[in-house]
Order: sequence, then structure tokens, then C-alpha cells
Amino acid sequence: MKILVATEKPFAPTAVSDIRDIVEKAGYQFLLLEKYTDKTQLLDAVKDVDALIVRSDKVTAEVIDAAKNLKIVVRAGAGYDNVDLAAANARKIVVMNTPGQNSNAVAELALGMMIYMARNQFNPGTGSEISKKRLGIHAYGHIGAILGRYGNALDMKVYAYSRSIAQKKLALPQGINGVESVEQLYGQSDYLSIHVPVNEQTKKSIGYDLLSKLPKGAVIINTARKEVIDEAGLLKVMEERTDLKYATDVKPDNYDELVAKCGNRVFATPKKMGAETKEANINAGLAAARQAVGYLKDGDTTFQVNK
Repeated sequence: MKILVATEKPFAPTAVSDIRDIVEKAGYQFLLLEKYTDKTQLLDAVKDVDALIVRSDKVTAEVIDAAKNLKIVVRAGAGYDNVDLAAANARKIVVMNTPGQNSNAVAELALGMMIYMARNQFNPGTGSEISKKRLGIHAYGHIGAILGRYGNALDMKVYAYSRSIAQKKLALPQGINGVESVEQLYGQSDYLSIHVPVNEQTKKSIGYDLLSKLPKGAVIINTARKEVIDEAGLLKVMEERTDLKYATDVKPDNYDELVAKCGNRVFATPKKMGAETKEANINAGLAAARQAVGYLKDGDTTFQVNK
């Protein structure tokens, strides 16, 4: 059987070497497509592979149709909106992600963004400290849990909301205060960090009404996906509330307009940086390889997302 790693933005060389070892020690053939510049290269590469490992590469219906032997796609990372699940389901192809492997990297970035915005993006002038401030975590998964620990370590008052918290189905560690509604979370957060996944329920779910509830001087941090933000609502509230700041790891479609109207109250990384650490790169790649091998060898579907 053949396992293809197809990455327009490559894994670190160390990760590629270790992935190759995992695949070949399992008795499978390792194939590699890196830095491809045209989708026809990907379509040709997947023709006879049994497993496909990607990063942010688009696994469209066309790609799935071209991969006649494909049995599993593993997205090295938490989000999997770059994989066409409907097309995969139609072919009974298993789709997996690698939850938790990038979590520390994203949590550290969120924390760094808080400090960056608190210190006026390191421009001259008096900034503020994040110690003693209220940190709100919207979605308390792998990333949220790590960020909560970091917030506690910096003497922040940490609040968290998720459906499982609201339904009292999740026991929270000491120092993490659960709230019963997302409105309550936004209403009492000096720093609001967004970690919700993107799906049909969450697209544009964070907009004017919710953001308007933030207390004076609040900072919004988005290291999730841009699709969860209602960008028109964000622009409106940022124009009306000149005390608010917004920092994001996913540049909004209306970024130029936001900057023109809000100046340095808005910041976006040049390219998504959440998982861009050596450690996260290696962790996610190796996890993806182990999961692909585990499914092909033993039918292990632990991390399947299209059940």
C-alpha cells in the first residue's frame, strides 16, 4: 500500500524523515509531494495511493475522485474544513484530524497576541499589563485548556464557555471558572480568546450583538478561523466602540477597511501562524503518519471526523 504526504507548505525535514520511517517500518510505500504549484500535480500524485496526509492543502471532490484507491485522508492539524467530507463520505473514505498536536503552539500565539496588543504593538506610549485582567476562553478544548493554565500562571481571572461546560458535563480544573452562556462570557472578558471550530453552526456566529457585550477596553483574540466571525458585524462594532481591539491569526476579507478605519487597534498575522513552530510541525506530522498506518493495518478509527 502507498501513503502519500502532499504538502504545498512542507513539513520540517526532520518530520518528513520520521514520517518516512513510520510508514516504511509498517511495510508501506512512502511517497512525497512538496511545494507543488498546480493542482494537476496533486491530482496526478494521488492516482494510486491508499492514504493521503496533508496540512492545509485542499482535498476537494476532484482530488478524491482522482484517487481511485484512497481509503483514508489525515489532516495534520485540528481543523479539517480543507477536506470535502461529503465527497469522502460518498466514497466511504475515512477522514481524520490530529487533535491536540498543535495546541500548545496556538495557545502560546494567543498569549503572545494579548501581550502584543496590551503593549500597543510595541509602539511608544503607555500600555497595560495582562495580570489581574479577566481572560475569557470561547471553546474549552485542547487549546483552551492550555491557554487557561497560562492565564492562571500570569494571575489572570480565567473564565471559559463551551456547551459541555454549560451543560455541566465537564469538570474544570482549579482556577478555571465555567460560565453558562456565551453572552455571559463576552460580557465579563477583558481578553476574549476564540477557539471555536468552523462548521455550519459556527460560521459568522460571532458578530455585532455578541461583540457589543464586551466590557470597555476589551481585546478580541482570534486564532480559530476567519469564517466564525461576521466581518461586517466586527467592522461595525469596531467603528462604534473605539475602545476595542482585535488581533487575529487569520486576516479578514475586509482587513484593509478595518485598518483604514481602526488603525492599530487591528492586527493580523501576514499568514496563519498558529501551528508554525518546529515542535507542532513535527508532532502533527508524526501523529498523522501513525493514524494512517493504524487505520490501514488495524482499522483504528479513533480520530475519525466523518463518522
